[in-house]
Amino acid sequence: MSAVEASSGAGQVIAATRKILSAKAERFTESVIREMTRLAMQHNAVNLAQGFPDFPASAEVKEAARQAIADDINQYAITWGAKELRDAIARKFERTQGVRVDPEREITVCCGSTEAMMSTMMGIINPGDEVVIFEPHYENYGPDAILSGATPRFVQLRPPDWSFDRDELSRAFGPHTKAIIVNTPNNPTGKVFSREELEFIRDLCVRWNAFAVTDEIYEHIIYDGMQHISMASLDGMRDRTITINGMSKTYAVTGWRVGWAIAPPEVSTPIRKVHDFLTVGAAAPLQQAGAIALELPQSYYQKLAETYLVKRDRMLGILTKAGFRCFKPSGAYYIMTDISGFGFADDVSFARYLVEKIGVAVVPGSSFYDNPAMGAKQVRFTFCKKESTLAAAAAKLSNLCPG
Repeated sequence: MSAVEASSGAGQVIAATRKILSAKAERFTESVIREMTRLAMQHNAVNLAQGFPDFPASAEVKEAARQAIADDINQYAITWGAKELRDAIARKFERTQGVRVDPEREITVCCGSTEAMMSTMMGIINPGDEVVIFEPHYENYGPDAILSGATPRFVQLRPPDWSFDRDELSRAFGPHTKAIIVNTPNNPTGKVFSREELEFIRDLCVRWNAFAVTDEIYEHIIYDGMQHISMASLDGMRDRTITINGMSKTYAVTGWRVGWAIAPPEVSTPIRKVHDFLTVGAAAPLQQAGAIALELPQSYYQKLAETYLVKRDRMLGILTKAGFRCFKPSGAYYIMTDISGFGFADDVSFARYLVEKIGVAVVPGSSFYDNPAMGAKQVRFTFCKKESTLAAAAAKLSNLCPG
């Protein structure tokens, strides 16, 4: 066979393969965040890209997991979650947000909040539905909409305070709107939505008979006197809200993959069906440990916020000194920055320079936008790291020279 024939044959195979592959998967890329973690490992760089704590989880939570395994809680839990954990979730939601839910009919425990979001989207979306998404947004939301068959409608959060234009948001809603995704505190911006903003969103949901799917994974990481308000606690939203949360961020166990969706019974039913066939269930011993974690005293959450406040201010100082323009976050553990002063063509080339030459991994801002050009002058840092990690980052970033 000649080289030309071989090349032609290979091309036909590729074309045939593409024909039978999902067109949905062609519409988005792999996770840029996880890619940056791999690059950090490859270049032995300080990883300020992916939002996982590099310090230990609390001793009592780890001990609870060990004890659960020793007690032979190693087989399937109930598909929609171990009763002990569902009961603990219900108690905590009522304790912190004043919303009483039925753990038997309104809580679905999933393999992390990521699966809880995907199960929710697939459980409520029909072909032709639209989902409103604020951007910059956590990179999973766009693919979640595509995989579930929804058409995303993006609305801008504008720096420096990441406010949204109410007219723009109103125009994004319409007769095909099935839901809006609200992430508060927000990743990547650190925005904490105010009661007034949430009530405006509430009014649009009521007007257009739409759900609010809220990602509240950073609920306890809040600064400067801000308050986390769950959409489900607002008048008129108890039966229109699907609350997504999990253990990852609050308890520093991102690898455990225990999350949940809280929704009214008629919405929980399809969520549970999808969850069952996606993953069957989350890890049983880690669910048992989660039941213990959710009963930790208020002092744990107070210390958590205080610890992260110190880290936030430390990171803001490091970045400002290095020449970044920082957008100060009110919650979560990320800082979005403006990189215009460094003279790079775009965020991707700058991020690669940082990880390969400076030794610090970040996330290019374009990965948080539908239109990459919107984030071409932004990168995101995370500061959920121990002091030695932040100190190492500070030393490396001191070698940066603004353009």
